Amino acid sequence: MSLCCLLILVAVIPMTSGTNPGVKVKLTEKGLEYGRQLGMVSIQQKLKSIKVPDISGKQKVSPIGKVRYSLSNMQIVNVGLPKSAVDLVPGTGVKLSIGNAFISLHGNWRVKYLRVIKDRGSFDLNVKGLTISTSIAVKSDETGRPAVSSVNCAATVGSVSIKFHGGASWLYNLFKKFVNKALRNALQKQICPLVANAVSDLNPHLKTLNVLAKVDKYAEIEYSMVSSPTVSKSSIDLSLKGEFYNIGKHREPPFSPAAFYLPPQVNNMLYIGMSAYTANSAGFAYNTAGALSLYITDDMIPQSSPIRLTTRTFGAFIPQIAKRFPGLMMKLLLKTEKAPAVTFEPNNVTIQASAAVTAYAIQPNATLSPLFVLNLETSVSAKVFVSGMRLAGAVTLNKMDLTLRTSYVGDFQVRSLDSILQLVLKVVVIPKVNVQLAKGYPLPAIGKMKLVKTQLQVLKDYMLIGTDVEFTG
Repeated sequence: MSLCCLLILVAVIPMTSGTNPGVKVKLTEKGLEYGRQLGMVSIQQKLKSIKVPDISGKQKVSPIGKVRYSLSNMQIVNVGLPKSAVDLVPGTGVKLSIGNAFISLHGNWRVKYLRVIKDRGSFDLNVKGLTISTSIAVKSDETGRPAVSSVNCAATVGSVSIKFHGGASWLYNLFKKFVNKALRNALQKQICPLVANAVSDLNPHLKTLNVLAKVDKYAEIEYSMVSSPTVSKSSIDLSLKGEFYNIGKHREPPFSPAAFYLPPQVNNMLYIGMSAYTANSAGFAYNTAGALSLYITDDMIPQSSPIRLTTRTFGAFIPQIAKRFPGLMMKLLLKTEKAPAVTFEPNNVTIQASAAVTAYAIQPNATLSPLFVLNLETSVSAKVFVSGMRLAGAVTLNKMDLTLRTSYVGDFQVRSLDSILQLVLKVVVIPKVNVQLAKGYPLPAIGKMKLVKTQLQVLKDYMLIGTDVEFTG
């Protein structure tokens, strides 16, 4: 993946400012070092593809006279990049420097002099003290993803030495004097374009950035940047939108993200801060899509439970149900009244949800007769964890509160239904919710990115993921 880990997080993309992000990303010096290591592999391979053109000419050599010479079939046999560095330029971007590099070539030589005398052989050429310096510019392409290019590249060759195999010793002086400069110029002209190609080769990989990532059939999450990165001496901070939308319908929620700040931690390569705004935008999107509703029938209740969804069971608490609708099965409709509210406190994620519970008796002809409607207020605690490249979770019930909204069977004590509704929540609703939460939603990523040594902390108003990264292809 070359410098993908580095460049995607260094992107200086013109964006609108003034909008708080839902997600923040911090790339530390440790992450930059990993990006440098990946980049050197790519650049080394590019430099191995240098094609040095044949060099030929003629020169008067005393006392032999005019000598025609040529160097041909020059091939790179080795490239070494023992010293390199990536430096952050605060407020500007990134500078890549390579020093003390070397290139070894092998080729053939040929001379002709005194009209009829010819000689030939092979040679090994070593280029030492090679230095390369380039800045990396990033702009937004037509899809809103970053596109990279190399600018202000400079390459210099320290020294060139040639060892000839075959031929007379005077050949060395001839080639050293008149060919050294030609070889130096040929190499210097090749290096910067190849470095530029190595950077440009990243663009197909950068197009894999999940700026808009599908979660499921209801929702997708947007990770576009809301402002340019903040580049300091030790890190790069990115601000991403981090907002859930309904598939194909980008409707903004009736609330805005609050500002939050990542702590100055540097032990991991990467830190991702996911705000409560992101979680609440998910609740808004799913509620808007009508996905937060569930019909509950008796076959969802474990067979071992003495409580059944029948008019006989409910009639034990509300006698008029058993009298008016004897021996019928029942169905409950649980539907949220508004988007759930998610709050993050240190080591604690809480979700408050308001819903209506409508109870029906199922008539023999399958029509539904409404019995009552309850207001249900619930509080659940969530455990959040990273699974692969997704953020997942699971919830447990804290408490619930029931009040009567409408009754079609006369007055009754709502509290008498607490045990039934708690059972329904614990054995039917929450397990179904947890199945969906376990699937998780995608984190911002490019290509075959893998998170390793991942840790997650829940803090005030956001959760913090600290992780190292690997690219597997």
